[in-house]
This record gives sequence, C-alpha cells and structure tokens, in this order.
Amino acid sequence: MNAFFLKNIRPYFNFPGPSVPTALNSGLYLDEKIDVLTPPLQSDVKDYLSRYPQTKHVDVYLNDINGTMRGKRLAVENLLTLEKGCYFPLSVYSMDQKGKIAPQSACLTLQDEPDRLCLPVAGTLHPSPLDPHHTAQIMLTMQENENQPCQLEPRVILQNVLARFHQHGLYPVVAPEIEFYLTSQHPEDERGQGCFHMDASTSHAALFDELEQLAQIQRIPLTGIVAEAEPCQFELNLKHSHRVVEICDNILALRRLTRFVAEKQGLQATFMAKPYSHQSGSGLHFHFSLNDLHRENVFASPADDLNSMVRLCLAGQLALMPASVAILAPGVNAFRRLRKNLNEPLFNSWGYNNRSAALRIPCSDEGNRRIEYRLAGADANPYLVVATALTGMLYGLENVDERDLSEPQQAEPVLPLFQHQAIEQFAQSEYLTASLGEAFSQQWIACKLSELAWFESIVTEQESALVR
Repeated sequence: MNAFFLKNIRPYFNFPGPSVPTALNSGLYLDEKIDVLTPPLQSDVKDYLSRYPQTKHVDVYLNDINGTMRGKRLAVENLLTLEKGCYFPLSVYSMDQKGKIAPQSACLTLQDEPDRLCLPVAGTLHPSPLDPHHTAQIMLTMQENENQPCQLEPRVILQNVLARFHQHGLYPVVAPEIEFYLTSQHPEDERGQGCFHMDASTSHAALFDELEQLAQIQRIPLTGIVAEAEPCQFELNLKHSHRVVEICDNILALRRLTRFVAEKQGLQATFMAKPYSHQSGSGLHFHFSLNDLHRENVFASPADDLNSMVRLCLAGQLALMPASVAILAPGVNAFRRLRKNLNEPLFNSWGYNNRSAALRIPCSDEGNRRIEYRLAGADANPYLVVATALTGMLYGLENVDERDLSEPQQAEPVLPLFQHQAIEQFAQSEYLTASLGEAFSQQWIACKLSELAWFESIVTEQESALVR
C-alpha cells in the first residue's frame, strides 16, 4: 500500500479512537496461524513431557505492571488440567516495585483483592531457566468477568493498541535492544572496554554461551550481545518481528534469564536505568516500522526525503512524548538517566543517525526505514513502552499534519525531568490515558505516587552527613 495514498485518504480512513474494544487476533497476516489465548494444551503437554520426562513442577506466572513475574509453583500433574485455568488476585496489578499493594489504589474493587480466572497463553510452555530438566513454566493471562481480558494487564493493553493498527491493515514491526551492566562484587576493579570491544565479550564467554543456550531452549530469538562503552555494560539484541506481544514476552524472560545466569557465574546483572552516578545509563530501545498486509514496509523512503507515514508517526510520538515519560521512566532512578543535570534533558527531539535524539532514524536502505525510540530505561515494562510509543504513532496518523514536524534537532519537546511532573502530564493527556485504558492509567498513577511518597520519606546517608 502506497504511503502517499494512505496520507491522502486519511480523512476517510476512519482510524478508530482510543476507546475501541479489544480485538484480539484481528488482522493477522493471511498465512499465519491464529494465536488464540486458550488452545487445547494436551498435545503441547504431551510433547513437552516427552522431551523433559523428569519434570516435577510447573511455574505458572503473570507479569505485573512493573514487568515483575508473579506466580506460584504447581505439581506437574496440574499441567493436564491447566487449560481450565487457575486463580490469582486482581491486586497483582496493583503491586509496587517492592511487591506491596499500593495503599492509595484508584480502584475500590482492587482493595478487596478478588480472585480472577487466569488462562494459559499459547506457546509459552518452556523449561524454567532455574532448573530446565525438572521445572516447566507457562505464562497466564487474567480474565475479567464474562471471560473478557483484564484491562489492567499490560499485555492486554498492548494487544488493544495493536488491534487498532490491525483493523486497517497496518502491522507494527519491532526490534528491541536491552542494555545492562554485568559486574562483580568489586565493580571498582572493572576496566572500561569501549563500544564493540571483542575481548570484553570473550572474558565472559562461558556466561554468554550459557545465556545463548538457555535462550534457545526458551525459544528467545537472541541475535547478538554487544559491548557498550562503559565498563561491563552490554546490550542484548532480539530479532525484529511483527509478533510484537511475543517480543515483549521475550524481553522480560531474557532479563530474568540474564540475572540468573550471571548469579551462577558469581556476577550480578542489573537492568537499572542508572545504576552508577558517573556512568551512562541503560536503555530499552525499540526500532519501529509499519508493514502493510503484503509485508511491505510503509515507511520505505529515502533517508533525505522521509515519506508521509514516517513523518506523521514521528510528529505524533513527539507530541505525546512529555506525557509518555511517566511510562518510559517508571521510577525515580529512571529520571536520573534522562537528564544531563537538573534542567537539561539528555535526549531530545528527533534526528538522523544521532544517538542524542530521542527518536533516531538509523542508517539503513530504503526498504528497512524505521524509527528508533530511545527514551525508555532498561527497567521499564516493555509492553507499556511499546503500547505508549505506538499510541504516539496513532496520534500522528489521526491528528497531526506532517507540516507540523520540526526539522531535525530544531524544536525540542519540553520533557518533565522529575517523576511528579511526569505523572501530572500523563494524567492530563486524555489521548494517551484513553489509549492505555482509563482504569489502568488511574491505577498506574496511584501506584507511582505511592512509590514516590515512599522514596521521598527516606533520609539518605548523604543528607545525614551534611548536618552534624
């Protein structure tokens, strides 16, 4: 489908608003198998147990709003009946980063902690990295009453946003890059290696070999491990895919897997956004493009003459960026990564092949033209980051004139540099909060305000040292 054609028929294209009901499995490529959420598990279980006959347990889990795995261990016999589901409290989606239920929950129902039916997600039955020969794991998705997807679940929120693209034959394609630090018990002894330093990767060869092996067992398409500029900072690359939700599943699985493998080697892997004061932070970058029904990239255009679709999506993401920061930087630490000092952002505007840009047009041929979204921290929830970035693209397609897009690095959106400012701007963005869901948005605000209040109540050692 020609991008020029799409641009000119936009007034008649009837892009749906943010309140469109969930349309799971809509608009899949015609040659794909439909990925239902509750397939018969019997054949999968039989095949799994034939490959892992010593399995004793299965870990069933959900990913909460912070991307933390919440679940329980069951005897392997429960795999045979798991397709009927099991129950978890709705308050899983009201937990802060310490695992406590936010005291100022925006939802009265959550305060009663009612249980909800949770069903297995197709294709997520894999060996657990902790003990692959004896323990399986499978992801669940929560249901509301009357078998509707839970609108507080980040995975469902992303599916809702994707459905709005799919209804019009547009299919987001994403490729993530996840930065992290790998340190010993004495990080002061670590030496800088510089970007792409091959010997740095070789020094951790055993760790990375095991990480690749376990990733393959879990069917995580890990394509590269790259040394970053800082001492023991690395980047994990996953293969680009139009199976966007699955990519986000894999990011969370890979973060957990990396931590586990590092611990086995006597090291620590941290995905904090800013773990060290005087070193670069770690980001969660996504490369975005849009395919049509024929798998053709509608962003395809020369780098010096971006087409309307790219420009509209850039303009929309920039317009929503100040409100988006509350999702992309989920805690106080993440804001330390986003600023040079108390008044100046580290990332800004958009640009060509420029890593100081929040939105970067990387080097590529025309057919692989894409937008790199660089603002999110490594600790952010990938489902919510992608849903937020895609909502910006939808905003551009629905509401923005491409002539409003500034020249590269000429007009910078004023970004909030502190969490309370970001939460306020998020709360005031009717388009973004509606796209992510009003119930979720209110709950997110309540959780983050609770976490911020806890953080601000702490008296640090540095403060105490100032007063004698």
